[in-house]
Amino acid sequence: MELQSVKQRFGIVGNSTRLNTALETAIKVAPTEMNVLIVGESGVGKESFSKIIHQMSPRKHGPFIAVNCGAIPEGTIDSELFGHEKGAFTGATDKRKGYFETVNGGTIFLDEVGELPLGTQARLLRILETGEFIKVGSSSVQKTDVRVVAATNRDLLERAEQGKFREDLYYRLATVPIRVPKLSERKEDIYLLFRRFSQQFSETHHRPLITLDQEAQSLLEAYAWPGNVRQLRNITEQICVLEEGPLITAPALSKYLPNNETRLPMLLGNREEFSSGMSERDIFYKVLVDLRKDVNDLKRVVFGLLESGAGAQSANMNTMPAGPVNPAAYMAPVAGEPAILHSSTPLHDDDFIEAEEAAGEEVLSLEQQELEMIRKALHRHKGRRRDAAQELGISERTLYRKIKQYELED
Repeated sequence: MELQSVKQRFGIVGNSTRLNTALETAIKVAPTEMNVLIVGESGVGKESFSKIIHQMSPRKHGPFIAVNCGAIPEGTIDSELFGHEKGAFTGATDKRKGYFETVNGGTIFLDEVGELPLGTQARLLRILETGEFIKVGSSSVQKTDVRVVAATNRDLLERAEQGKFREDLYYRLATVPIRVPKLSERKEDIYLLFRRFSQQFSETHHRPLITLDQEAQSLLEAYAWPGNVRQLRNITEQICVLEEGPLITAPALSKYLPNNETRLPMLLGNREEFSSGMSERDIFYKVLVDLRKDVNDLKRVVFGLLESGAGAQSANMNTMPAGPVNPAAYMAPVAGEPAILHSSTPLHDDDFIEAEEAAGEEVLSLEQQELEMIRKALHRHKGRRRDAAQELGISERTLYRKIKQYELED
C-alpha cells in the first residue's frame, strides 16, 4: 500500500525521513506473524503504529486490545493478562479470562512492556515460545494464538544488565524493532501537526481557526517538546480555547511553552514565576522532611545522654552545670553547620515534640495539596488517568497508587 494512503487512513501527519522509515517498516512487517517491538519516547504515538500493524495484517478481523503494563498493579497483572481460577487469591470469587485468552486469534499491544515484573516476563516468554499459558491458581495448560506487539520508552538491554528485564524476552519481542522518532527529530512536521490540531479544536470548541506568525512558527519549531506529539496537541488546544486569535504572535505562544530545562505541565501566565514556585515548594518539602529526621536524631542523642550519663552525673556533680542537659553544648562544632546547633541555650523535650508536630503538620498540609491537585487533574480530564498523569508529570503507575492511597476510585 502506498505510504501516503496509509497516513491518510490512520491520521498520521508528517513527512520527515525518520517517520517515513518507521512507517515503511510497519507496513512491511504487518502481513507477517513476527513479533514487533516499538521503541520511542512517551507521547510519540507508538499505539498508532500497533494499530497499523494489526489493521494491515491477516488478523485484522480478529480482536485487538491495548494494555498499559505500567498502569496495572504488580499484584494483579498476572490475573489481568492470563486470567485466574475461582479462589486463586483473596477476592477471586469467580473464574476470569485474561487478555491472552480473550484476544485469541487477534493482536495484543503491550505498552510500557519494560514495566512488567520478572515473574510476568517469564509467563510472557512462554507464550511467545510455545503459545501456552497457565491461569493463576490453575495447573492446566491452555493454548492461545495471539500476535504480540510491544512498546517501550526504556532501554530494555540496559534494564537487562540491571537485572530488571529478561534478555531472552527482549530478543523474542524485538524480532523486528521499530523506532518512532521524537518530535524534536521531526522539526519539519511540527507546524504541520499544529495546523492539524488547531483545525480539529476550532471545530470541536467552535472557535476561530488560529495561525502563527513567522516568529511564532520559528519558536514552535525551536522548542524541545519533551512531551512530544501529546504535549503539542495539549498546548494547541489551550491556545485555541484561550487566545482570541486568529493570528498568534511569539510572545503569546511563549506563555504556553514550559521552560526548556524542565518537564513541568503546560503553563498559563508567567513561566518564570511558576517554575520558581515549584522549585521553592520542592525545596521546602525536602527541608521539612530533613527537619523531622534531624529532630528524631536529636531526641535519640538527648535520651541516650540522659540514660548513659546518669551515673557519670552523680560521680561528677562538681563539674556538671546545673539545669537541663544541653547535648549541643558538649558536641564539637562541625564546619558549615548552623550556629544554633552549638548554642548554650538549654534544650527541653517539649521543644523536640513541638518541632516534630510542626513538621508533621506541614507534611500533612502538602499531602492535602497533592490530593487536591490529583482530584482536579482527574476532573479536568474526565477520569482519563493517562492524561491526568501526563499533566501532573508522574507515571500512570504512580498516579494509580496515589488514587488508591487517597481513595479516589469513585
